[in-house]
Amino acid sequence: MNINDDVQIKSQVILSDNWRVLKKTTFALRRRDGSWQTLDRETYHRTDGAAILLYDLDRRKVLLTRQFRLAPFVNGYDQRLIEVPAGLLDGAAAATRIIQEAEEEVGYCIHHVTKLFDVYMSPETITAQVHFFIGKYTPDDKRSEGGGNSREGEDIEVLELEFDEAMLMIANGEIKDGKTILLLLYASLHLF
Repeated sequence: MNINDDVQIKSQVILSDNWRVLKKTTFALRRRDGSWQTLDRETYHRTDGAAILLYDLDRRKVLLTRQFRLAPFVNGYDQRLIEVPAGLLDGAAAATRIIQEAEEEVGYCIHHVTKLFDVYMSPETITAQVHFFIGKYTPDDKRSEGGGNSREGEDIEVLELEFDEAMLMIANGEIKDGKTILLLLYASLHLF
């Protein structure tokens, strides 16, 4: 259902244009009862991203990462976050970029990925979608130690885990990242 007739943008102000753009938007929204309501909201504008679960069915393993994330830290989470390899597209095709991210972050060269779905992870404030992928890997695909791009501030630890161990890490609260949980649950239902 198209909502273009139900939203009227009144004004937009850029609040920050540092790492990405933060805007305050004043808009009128036609409610379901036909009345109009004027609201102010802030949106963080960044490019779409991609995430991938790399898996080895024969050995029942998955490749994850562990790294510092500022937002969870300032919200009181005192651990490095465990995640699937992921990154921003920065103008590249999602499948091409996630193959590059996988090699950069975990050191494995993957040649084929399967697209699963696109998700707005924080639709209340962030404009970007995340494109979700899965890809097979073997020990022979390893090209480097990974670790990410230090020029971008990345300091990534590579974790090769038993699939069942990764699933337990969701249950015991060690894995808190939404994209990682979605991909591991997909793998539980459709792969392992």
